[in-house]
Amino acid sequence: MKCHHSDNQNTSHPWKDSNTIQTQLKTRLHRTRRGSVLIEATVALVVLSVASLMILKGTMNILAPRQWTMLQNVSDAYLSYEKAYAQRVPFSELTGVSSPWPIYPAKSETAVTLGTLPGGRTLSASLIRTRIPDTNNFPAHGGAGTIVSNPAEMQTWKLQSHITYSISGREYVKSRTIVRTQ
Repeated sequence: MKCHHSDNQNTSHPWKDSNTIQTQLKTRLHRTRRGSVLIEATVALVVLSVASLMILKGTMNILAPRQWTMLQNVSDAYLSYEKAYAQRVPFSELTGVSSPWPIYPAKSETAVTLGTLPGGRTLSASLIRTRIPDTNNFPAHGGAGTIVSNPAEMQTWKLQSHITYSISGREYVKSRTIVRTQ
């Protein structure tokens, strides 16, 4: 059976139309793939960025206590030096007018560097020194002792060294007391 079509009707072969449609679909699909790759890359970058920030936050949470401990160790080390200095200074210099530890209530206050932290940051503190006479010292040496209560005429002094420093906005105070007798 033959089908005749008039010249007014545009007819095309069914295979020809399907090839054109397939080509158009492939072009659209190809364009969509290009756009989806860009979206996938952006999503992957965002996910990686979030993951890296979470890991960084976790690392900082682990290191923060170590940083605090390190700063405490630095301040303890400085106070160990201060204690050694108080024990080795000659007694005549210790009780003299220009003593590094003036008689309480007078005090000497100086700014000191406790140490250098990783990254070149310095830890500074304020050092306060004073000395307190024993009550059994003779009156000339700040006490109320007599020859009866102190027949050996000994002098005993409490040397106090205090450091104040700040870590992350918090103030810390540490002190050492050394007893010297002669």
